[in-house]
Amino acid sequence: MKYFSKFEIGLWCSSVALILISFFIFDKTNYLTLAASLIGVTSLIFAAKGNPLSQALMIVFSILYGIISYTFDYYGEMITYLGMTGPMALFALISWLRNPYKGKKSEVRVNKISGKEIIFMFFLTAAVTVIFYFILENFGTANIIPSTLSVTTSFIAVYLTFRRSAYYALAYAANDAVLIILWILAALTDISYISVIICFVVFLVNDLYGFISWKRMSARQNNG
Repeated sequence: MKYFSKFEIGLWCSSVALILISFFIFDKTNYLTLAASLIGVTSLIFAAKGNPLSQALMIVFSILYGIISYTFDYYGEMITYLGMTGPMALFALISWLRNPYKGKKSEVRVNKISGKEIIFMFFLTAAVTVIFYFILENFGTANIIPSTLSVTTSFIAVYLTFRRSAYYALAYAANDAVLIILWILAALTDISYISVIICFVVFLVNDLYGFISWKRMSARQNNG
């Protein structure tokens, strides 16, 4: 318990409580969604600490979320998480384990990427977005525009996570915002998906905290 601050413990507990309450009010049946949400939010609190365990949990979350997305024909989400987010979380896990801060396996060394790499990342993101748009169109993906935008924000997020940049959390926050819109559209036809919306609202708050935590961690590491 000393590993986490009182605020972090409170954030995790309140996040879990909101997920459980929304599940038992709006869903009550899809325990796969509940499991994915709980694993996802636990991953985020460890990610905020720069702990590689977060990436192992993200691999599990990606598998579960991919299955959930398939049930609503959100093939973009399914392909993104199973074909990109999950594998990239594995690469990030390896990268984080290889780059500990002062040999501390529970804390990754924060990295600062160059302007040239940022330009390269955006060109790569544009190419991935275009390719995925046509793939999703071919699959008849529901709500294709926000689904494609989700691919864009997800790719930036996983790239920055792999590169150990503090801005990975802001990219995931942007992705959370897109997913909230995406699942609101799904909830218009099936109210049980409101629990998924609540899940990503919780994720958004946690990712914003993750960015603040990483900026503090970066400053501490640079001064240390």
